[in-house]
Amino acid sequence: MAVSYLTQKPINMEDRKLTANSQKLTAKKTQLYLVLSGIFLVNALLAEIIGVKIFSADKLMGLPGNLTAGVLIWPVVFVTTDIINEYFGKAGVLRISYLTVVLILFAFGVIYLTTKLPPADFWLDVNKTDNAGRPFDIDFAYQSIFRQGLGIITGSIVAFGVGQVLDASLFAAIRKATGGRFVWLRATGSTLISQLVDSFVVLFVAFKLFGNWSMDQVMAVATTNYLYKFAAAVLLTPVLYLAHFLIDRYLGKDETVELQKAATADVSV
Repeated sequence: MAVSYLTQKPINMEDRKLTANSQKLTAKKTQLYLVLSGIFLVNALLAEIIGVKIFSADKLMGLPGNLTAGVLIWPVVFVTTDIINEYFGKAGVLRISYLTVVLILFAFGVIYLTTKLPPADFWLDVNKTDNAGRPFDIDFAYQSIFRQGLGIITGSIVAFGVGQVLDASLFAAIRKATGGRFVWLRATGSTLISQLVDSFVVLFVAFKLFGNWSMDQVMAVATTNYLYKFAAAVLLTPVLYLAHFLIDRYLGKDETVELQKAATADVSV
C-alpha cells in the first residue's frame, strides 16, 4: 500500500544536523587514517629499498658500529604504527601492514625486472668513467644496488611482518593491562620488543642464511641497529603526545575518546 508523503514524519532539523555532523566526523576519521597510512607506507617502502646500504656510524656521527641505511627512517614507521594503533586499533595497524607487504613485494618485483632491461649504448658510453676518470660500468652499478636478491627481500618481508604483528599485539595488550593509561609505556614498550625481533631477524635471514656474513657480523650490525631504534623510540615519545594533541583538535575531544574506546575494543572503524 502506498503511503502518502503527507503521513510521513517530518524531518527533524536536529536529526538532520546530527546526521551531517556524523558524516563529517566519518570523513575526518577516514582522512586521518589515509594520511597516517600514507606516511607509514612510504617510509616502510623507502626503508626496505635503501636498507641494502651499510654505513659507518663512526664516520657519520663518531659512534661505534655500522648501521643499515633503512634504520634512519624506520623510527617514523614505528611511531606511525603506534599512532594508528592508538586510534584505529590492532585491526587498523594490520590492515595497512598487510597492504604494505604486498606493495613492497610489488616494488621489488618491478625493480628487479628493470635490472633485466638491456642498457642503451649511449647511456653506457656517457657514463663509462667516474668523476676521477676511472672506468665505470653504470649498468653493473645499477644492478648491484637494486638487484637486492632473494635473501634481502625474504629477510625484509619476514622481519617486517613479524615485527608489525608483534608490535600491534603488544601495544593492544599493554593498553588493556593499564586501562588505557600511560601512552608512553604501550608505545615505547611495544616498539622496543618488536624492534628487537625485527633488527635481528632481517639481518640473520638476509645476510646469514642467504648471504655470506658471519654470525659475529650479523650480531654486531643488528645490535647497533637496535640500539639506534631503542634511543629513537625513547626520544620520539613526545611526538606521540604531540600527535594526540593535534588529533584531539582535529576530531574533537569527545570524538577522539570514542575513537580510542573503539580501538581499545578492537572494533574496526
